[in-house]
Amino acid sequence: MARLRPDALDDVIHGRIRLGVMAYLAQQPRASFAELARALETTNGNLSIHLKKLESAGYVEIDKRFVKGKPLTRASMTPAGQAAWRSYLDTLAILFRDSG
Repeated sequence: MARLRPDALDDVIHGRIRLGVMAYLAQQPRASFAELARALETTNGNLSIHLKKLESAGYVEIDKRFVKGKPLTRASMTPAGQAAWRSYLDTLAILFRDSG
């Protein structure tokens, strides 16, 4: 049996809110800030912190603009984020397979 390494999972993705963001964006090409906050049942401040961490890693792109005078912030997964997401899921599959 393979030994589980603590560093096997991407820490940037592995946090609960960041994991939720990545899972959501894997199914939706783009999501508004409000949509993500509702779906993940988190506060705006908490979501903002996690989106910044994903953006800093290059996994998520944040687009801020005004629509009819109101701010609209949207997030989308970058190609690097898509690759990181696939790698994360592959690592989970290996960990679950090897732990059974």
